[in-house]
Amino acid sequence: MAIYLYNTMGREIQEFKPINDKEVGLYTCGPTVYNFAHIGNLRTFIFEDILKRVLIHFNYKVKHVMNITDVGHLTDDGDSGDDKMTKKAKESGKSVWEIASFYTNAFTSDASELNLIKPTITCKATDHIKDMINLIKRLEEGGHTYVSGGNVYFSIDTFPEYGKLANQNLDDLKTAVRDDVSVDANKKNSKDFVLWFTNSKFGEQQMMWDSPWGRGYPGWHIECSAMSMKYLGESFDIHCGGIDAIPVHHTNEIAQSEAATNHKWVNYWVHGEFLLDETGKMSKSKGDFLTLSLLKSKGYDPMDYRFFVLGGHYRSQLRFSFENLDNARKTRLSIVSKIQDLLDDGATKVAIESLEATSLKDEFDECISNNLNMPMAVAVLHKTLKSNLDKSLKYSLLLYFDEVFGLKFDKIEKRKESFPKEVEDLVNQRVEAKKARDFAKADEIRDEIDKLGYIVKDTAKGPVLSKKL
Repeated sequence: MAIYLYNTMGREIQEFKPINDKEVGLYTCGPTVYNFAHIGNLRTFIFEDILKRVLIHFNYKVKHVMNITDVGHLTDDGDSGDDKMTKKAKESGKSVWEIASFYTNAFTSDASELNLIKPTITCKATDHIKDMINLIKRLEEGGHTYVSGGNVYFSIDTFPEYGKLANQNLDDLKTAVRDDVSVDANKKNSKDFVLWFTNSKFGEQQMMWDSPWGRGYPGWHIECSAMSMKYLGESFDIHCGGIDAIPVHHTNEIAQSEAATNHKWVNYWVHGEFLLDETGKMSKSKGDFLTLSLLKSKGYDPMDYRFFVLGGHYRSQLRFSFENLDNARKTRLSIVSKIQDLLDDGATKVAIESLEATSLKDEFDECISNNLNMPMAVAVLHKTLKSNLDKSLKYSLLLYFDEVFGLKFDKIEKRKESFPKEVEDLVNQRVEAKKARDFAKADEIRDEIDKLGYIVKDTAKGPVLSKKL
């Protein structure tokens, strides 16, 4: 079945055709490890995981490369603002290396809990300084750079197609920004960007390396170009990230990569939309921000958040609220309970062969191949649960769907008859509270049971206990 993806380069849905048949080169921008990933960041990583799962689902072999930005990045996407790594190190009293290691481990933990398939290659910027220097040298030899004030800059004037990803016109940019160099007087054009710093406002830094241009450190954009080409070649299939990367980071990546190689770099650019909270786009710059750990501390399972994300198309803004997350959690737990019902009834994994089951399978595949339409795919899941299919066919379809959803349906077990006495005592106390019509007390006990890792479900036959996934 053909896969169709919205390509930001061209602003249209296109049939996906890899460079090498059934093999896909995929690069995704990874975390900048100066702080915890917020749930808006994690939405992007979940969308990228869904894309990878869809490709694997349709029998593509995916080589996925993701960077770890452990060289300080600036708070501005240009070359101004504070250095995030240095700022965090000063606040915490730790070295930038310690900061990078701590938050890299924190991100890895989040990714595991959200059931993200590990990248084929995870590459740290600090391990690839030589590759960045070599790429800058290629650009220098091609006449695309200049040195000013001790820093090496990429000149956008040398790349006529600059801005094509963001639908920016180079001539218009020249007119608009030629004299606007107030941020960095060393630039010939304010849209030029730093490839290598030897002289920045931060002075002597902990992370510095020798280079042909002096001791210093790389600009932010060069790392993705250098590392993606090292592991995926000078042309590859898909580059992903959030939409905020389009106008500057990805635009600059394209300029330096294609200026160095003199040919097209990436065939498909796939970008995920923002997660919004009540104040707008979720951002670390606001100070307090939501993390996966915070959601867990409030009793949510990481799969609750993953299921919440599946409820919105990756190209649409998704509004977060705890009410919306509660609804997602309730729906997910209902699905888990229904799968447990199937297992308790003797369901097993079987071949999906009946006409009705095959029709549902095909409908699901149509949804996911049509630009990763997860909301419609979830609708097929609910349709399957409501169907009159044999229990084993129904269970097998759900496992088939979960190859893409990644909600750990295969980890769900039959309900166990025995539970810890403490939990069973609470269930009995809740029954008595409900009999006495003390519903507030019953709700308190239910919350206690939840904190202990169990779920109580009221049925016509009485309360049913199950362990949280």
